[in-house]
Amino acid sequence: MRAFRRGLLVSAALAVAAMTLSGCAASTTTPDGESDGELTLYAGRDEALIAPLLAQFTADTGIEVSARYGSTSELGALLLEEGNNTPAEVFLSQDAGALGALANADLVADIPADTAGLIPAGFTSQDNSWIGVTGRARVIAYDSQSVTEAELPDSVGDLAGAEWTGRVGFAPGNASFQSFLTALRVLDGEDAAADWVERVSANSPVLTESNGATLDLVSAGQLDVGLINHYYWFEDAAETGADNMRAQLKFLPGDAGGMVNVTGAAILASSANDPDALALIEYLVSEKAQRYFVEETYEYPLLPGVAAPAGLPTLESLVNTGLDLSDLDSLEQTQSLLAEYGLL
Repeated sequence: MRAFRRGLLVSAALAVAAMTLSGCAASTTTPDGESDGELTLYAGRDEALIAPLLAQFTADTGIEVSARYGSTSELGALLLEEGNNTPAEVFLSQDAGALGALANADLVADIPADTAGLIPAGFTSQDNSWIGVTGRARVIAYDSQSVTEAELPDSVGDLAGAEWTGRVGFAPGNASFQSFLTALRVLDGEDAAADWVERVSANSPVLTESNGATLDLVSAGQLDVGLINHYYWFEDAAETGADNMRAQLKFLPGDAGGMVNVTGAAILASSANDPDALALIEYLVSEKAQRYFVEETYEYPLLPGVAAPAGLPTLESLVNTGLDLSDLDSLEQTQSLLAEYGLL
């Protein structure tokens, strides 16, 4: 775990202590439902990242949050199993696909149009079933001492070539990697995606547990190329200095391998009229929370008017206009494809 995440856990503890000393503001009610001042969140993102933000949410609103943490894929599967009997009121997902799967199963409630409309089209659901919170671009991380940027392909599809045998690493169980592969299936078709997976699996890829572990191998000179989300590099650069980074990034505008996915949140159908659940959704897309994500995780903010981290290409330059994030809901088929070729 990186140093900044350890620091966030300390910040969370301090925030909770401050709330204990100062008390909490009274929560609100709405005509649609009564506030009980508490909610249960299933969080498919790191506790070290989310806990400080939830502590601040409680300090600002008086609403206590009981959070269950886990991987997005695990929690998404759990929600499908629990159905309308879930104790969760809000689901915070690492990617759009898991949210789409829940929407297809009629397990989420509509987000009010005035809230959903805060996030531009293309970065949120088309039917208000979930809302985008932050953006993350898929990138190629490469060892600048063994590979030049000019040697890298402009499409992730070309990394399946024989010349990259044993030189490419990724985390096949990671939700963002699986969303990329789902995007490849959507954009290029099932046959093309299956062909890519077959060829990559035959090339002895280096399989890791996470994006962070993949980047660590590249940074240590143990891996030429890694497929990761952009912000892992920026987290490390903030600690060590960008000029000291052995690993460098290549963005892939318009390519499935350079897709911009989003983290997002949904209100579970069983909590459709819960004002506390809606309050958390509104908070996640507020300027305060959006700035938190920019400053702490170097992700793209989705609320217009909030500046992205320095050094990033614009979202507009990366977005593939042919990809609707709502179409990334077939994760089960993607996982089956990976398993078929021994990558899961």
